[in-house]
Amino acid sequence: MTASADHPRTAVVLLAAGEGRRVGAGRNKVLLPLLGEPVFTWSLRTALDLPGVTHVVLVTRPEDRPAVDAGLDLVAESHPGARIWIVPGGNTRHGSEWNALRAVAEAVDAGEVDVVAIHDTARPLAGADLFQDVVRVAHERGGALPVRAQRSLLPRDPGTTLDGDLVAVQTPQAFRAAPLLAAYRRADEEGFTGTDTASCVEAFTDLEIHCVDSPATNVKITFPSDVALAERLLRRA
Repeated sequence: MTASADHPRTAVVLLAAGEGRRVGAGRNKVLLPLLGEPVFTWSLRTALDLPGVTHVVLVTRPEDRPAVDAGLDLVAESHPGARIWIVPGGNTRHGSEWNALRAVAEAVDAGEVDVVAIHDTARPLAGADLFQDVVRVAHERGGALPVRAQRSLLPRDPGTTLDGDLVAVQTPQAFRAAPLLAAYRRADEEGFTGTDTASCVEAFTDLEIHCVDSPATNVKITFPSDVALAERLLRRA
């Protein structure tokens, strides 16, 4: 995990504090085994290998720490000495993101971080290319979201039509670090809670947010069948 003059200095925030009720496993879905290792470790390794990364922050629930620590031990075998900041999750996604941003606030204020990328570790197949694409676009233009076209959606009301350009927004999402941190500080002052990172950025900054095509393999672990699908895709890769 080293910064490079050829890549924006990047802090990667990895969200792993959800409950994952719909997966039906009785525990946090990012702790489920995926080819023998917890789901969250796949995103963690990807983040540690990215060029230009200066900080990796893992957000997790305190009650999950024993299982998370076991996964970190596995990652340490392939990435000895890697520094990972562990912070507790909040009551909401927004709260978890704010906790993570506070962990890197000093570095951002000092001008040592150019871009922050925030990723849901329930998407374990988000690859280095996608991370680097959103980081590059965010550095150049302000913000970047990975999206997939949603051509199969149907309107609830048969008398209405849907925009043919509808997309599903995914992660990792990336933004210039200083405006992102300023937005979350404003949100904290005003009691604002966003649904995702982009909603807070839109509410409190004038950053341009651009869409980046996301691959079909960037699946999210939501139901038990998604774990099996992710395993098939990983074996194929």
